Amino acid sequence: MVIHTDQNPTDAQLAIIAEQLGRPPRGLEAVAATDGQGRPLVLRMAPIVDDAPFPTLYWLSCERLKVVLSRLEASGVIKELEARLQQDPAWLASYHQSHADYVRQRWSYMTAEQRAEIERRGFTQLMRERGVGGITNWDQVRCLHTQYAHHLCGDNAIGRWLDAEHDVAASIP
Repeated sequence: MVIHTDQNPTDAQLAIIAEQLGRPPRGLEAVAATDGQGRPLVLRMAPIVDDAPFPTLYWLSCERLKVVLSRLEASGVIKELEARLQQDPAWLASYHQSHADYVRQRWSYMTAEQRAEIERRGFTQLMRERGVGGITNWDQVRCLHTQYAHHLCGDNAIGRWLDAEHDVAASIP
């Protein structure tokens, strides 16, 4: 069961996140989604972390999901997805909409101060053109983890396919 929270993490959640990541998080703005017990699944990140653009808005923190998705990546699913996207124009269009949704969400979460800083540093075009996980070519699939994190918090064609074909959601406690 996924619960969309988009709230500041509690002290207990911060401890879980540090355990999940192996270190305290940098650039964490909110816990975007949790499981039914309140354990973080997806973190929402700041647009700039350590003076550089952070490549992703949503960061998958759940170990179970990371293992499942890593195994799928290792089995060649990304190449399969890219081939299928090129064969199905409607699905490719839906995937492009996923990237557009991601960019829209990223901008909508930014404060006025963050937007001003992005503009001042010359990152505006980068933030408006890079899709899920910071990808530049919206016809490619780079990382299932970032796709699935976006799926749990937005509209993501790859995440829907992962649930339909591989029942990834069954890994969520």
